Amino acid sequence: MNSLLLASFAVILWSTLALLGSQVASLPPFLMLGVVFTLTGLTSLFQPRAWRVPFRTLLVGVGGIFGYHFLYFRAFALAPAVEANLINYLWPLLIVVLSPLFIKGIHLRLQHILGGLLGLAGAALIVTQGQITFDTRYLPGYLLAGGAAVTWAVYSLLTKRLPPFPTGSISVFCLISGLLSFTVHLALGGSLDFLVSPGWHKVLLLVLIAAGPMGAAFFFWDAALKRGDPRAIGSLSYLTPLLSTLNLMLFSG
Repeated sequence: MNSLLLASFAVILWSTLALLGSQVASLPPFLMLGVVFTLTGLTSLFQPRAWRVPFRTLLVGVGGIFGYHFLYFRAFALAPAVEANLINYLWPLLIVVLSPLFIKGIHLRLQHILGGLLGLAGAALIVTQGQITFDTRYLPGYLLAGGAAVTWAVYSLLTKRLPPFPTGSISVFCLISGLLSFTVHLALGGSLDFLVSPGWHKVLLLVLIAAGPMGAAFFFWDAALKRGDPRAIGSLSYLTPLLSTLNLMLFSG
């Protein structure tokens, strides 16, 4: 129950991302990621122990957090948002299905498969509103969205396979991910002019995103997976699109 409570905190925080993110949608995605990940990662500068992790752990952490978001946003650039988002929401089901491959002693039962499939069906209805059309022209975007789903599922499951590391190390993963995001933003032809005069409203929103759905949520998620059953946590994650939609309805019409 403790792990499910921690996972619930992560889900609740993630459900606020669409609402907060819609207020900074004018920012290039990798510039936004660079700012929020760097803000989240600054806490690592006050935690020397957080940096004492094996290189393999660092690679998995950065690959999971940065890799997932890189593939996610590139998918949205190359495919319609509805279909890309639906494919992305395969990650909770993949956590359930892939659990036996990563964790010894875990087996799938009917209720695990049924729970994951029902969650995916619910997410599909919410995201697509019952209307979906896959077009082969957008296949690269679909593949990137699928890659994002696999990346987050594998990263989540590997946290139980790696040598024990402090949850505080998530801040290190975020700081490196922030620097990589700035690099991608510049490589895509972007500039850093926004950082000179960002405006207090956008600064406040970015701080909230860094503190919540792109910050504390990762810490709760890591702590939950280290303590709990990924099959149950994966199925629970399908509350994210439901709560996200409710937030948008209640607070932005």
